[in-house]
Amino acid sequence: MSGLALTTERQAELTELLNDEARLDATFPHVADYLDTVMRLPGSGDPERDASFDLRMVHFLTGGSTPSGNPYWEVVAPVVSRDDEGHRVIHGQSGKARLAYAETVLQSTYAYAIPSPETLAWVGDFAAGRTLLELGAGRGYWASQLANTGCRVMAYDSEPPNEAVNPSFPVKSGQKAIWHPVEGLEAYATADKSDAVLFLCWPPGWGDPMASEALAAFERDGGNQLVFIGEPQGGKTGDDAFFAGLADRWELVAEDADYVTWFRNCDVAQGWVLHR
Repeated sequence: MSGLALTTERQAELTELLNDEARLDATFPHVADYLDTVMRLPGSGDPERDASFDLRMVHFLTGGSTPSGNPYWEVVAPVVSRDDEGHRVIHGQSGKARLAYAETVLQSTYAYAIPSPETLAWVGDFAAGRTLLELGAGRGYWASQLANTGCRVMAYDSEPPNEAVNPSFPVKSGQKAIWHPVEGLEAYATADKSDAVLFLCWPPGWGDPMASEALAAFERDGGNQLVFIGEPQGGKTGDDAFFAGLADRWELVAEDADYVTWFRNCDVAQGWVLHR
């Protein structure tokens, strides 16, 4: 089942849109591209599951709403399960190419990491009322979800998608450029770090020094708590100097056992405290 409770009007609207290929291509080219691509990739072997997943994708990628305010989670939640090691993973024994493609679409639309309700609560518990400073926030999707749970959160990015061309988060029809106010790095430089939690969610990898520079600057400004969501050293997030800094000066004090990851990733959610 899709898990969606679409109104009669929304069902009719989607049916009309999908039956008008020219309109779909003109109005929502990214949705037309998604449907064209997945139809050429092997499915999971369960046509109902695949159709339900694609319905959720189309509904939300064309601007459909949800009472939870978390469309990313609404799309993926029905296909989350525990693996043999107890980790929560989005995967299937077949149809992995389709899931991998859907992952890239959802990441550019919302965020790289998956904000499940359990992980949002875990971040809030770790912050314990302190302000979360998200650096590299992209569209501010995580900041929005955290704010919806009652967290105090400020979001910053070198290229706020509503103000600059951000290759990771391009403009898409029917989608928000940002979900939460996202300020530039100048505003981050003046933010009070002394009683805040630095939130790094999938900081760039491949040798990009963003993560290590952010960590060192946060320490210099009096910060001493960090939430890191990303892959271990050698993965797609963070640089070697960042992980060396964590090993030398920080202590891992918490990890979310309910964090959800895509099947081809190995990201985690961790809480760190600076050594006194």
